[in-house]
Amino acid sequence: MYKGWQAEVKEVAQLDFEFTESGSLHAVYHDADVLALETRQSWQREWGAEAELITGDRLWKMEPELSRDVKAAMYYPEESHVFAPDYVKALEVACRLNGVEIIEELEHLKVVDWKQSVKVHSKDGRVFNGDRLVVCSGAWSGELEETFGIRIPVYPIRGQICAYEVPVTQVKHIVYTSQGYLVPKANGTLVNGASEDIAGFQTDVTEKGIARLTNWNKQVFPFLKEKIPFHTWAGLRPATQDGFPLIGKLNEAPHVVFATGHYRNGILLSPITAVAVADLLDEKQAYSPLQSCKPDRF
Repeated sequence: MYKGWQAEVKEVAQLDFEFTESGSLHAVYHDADVLALETRQSWQREWGAEAELITGDRLWKMEPELSRDVKAAMYYPEESHVFAPDYVKALEVACRLNGVEIIEELEHLKVVDWKQSVKVHSKDGRVFNGDRLVVCSGAWSGELEETFGIRIPVYPIRGQICAYEVPVTQVKHIVYTSQGYLVPKANGTLVNGASEDIAGFQTDVTEKGIARLTNWNKQVFPFLKEKIPFHTWAGLRPATQDGFPLIGKLNEAPHVVFATGHYRNGILLSPITAVAVADLLDEKQAYSPLQSCKPDRF
């Protein structure tokens, strides 16, 4: 869905952002890992994913700077990447142009009424009334457990990322390993992510967290031995107890819809989540099967 979705956002907003259909390489270093890639390839093909195992000289032609220690890589030609900061800016503009009112910097919201109609209070005393409520507050969703009287096991997991200044043509694909990923961006940066640690709601960057990235990335691209990241940052991922997001209506109050707990894949799953939630709000059959994502399953 992403290709059509991002094109529509650009058209409505009249703003551009990077969407690159680069394809990806999932690299491995040992013969035993090649078998695991082949197993993954077999079930992914059943779901319609295009995947091809690449070895030898062909691999170096596709990605010349890749370490010669890499044994093989699974190539996914359909994989793409989006430059998230510009994408979100364009998405906000497109929403406003479509009549959406966005009220910012409310700090904390309290859901006062939700069983029949919806009433929400903000910290500064403002009151918001509605007939539907979509819970999409990410890593903070667990704060609503007491409100709704259900378990909402969504926890913040800090992810730290760094970026290098790299010529645009030096890395051509998204490259994954068991340790993380590297993504070349059109602005001449190579994004390397992402470490994981439990730090509550802290979003500060730590030396240890970035070292988890810099310690292995040179085994993927040896030229990184000579480079120092020019930018580091961190964000919070909403992880759930069972790894599935919470998407769907509350049994007790079908006008309350959840869309949270996407962990590492919020931006990536934004188009399908948008369609699924819109279908639920419009009382349509959901586009995607959501049995595993019921918000009150815990």
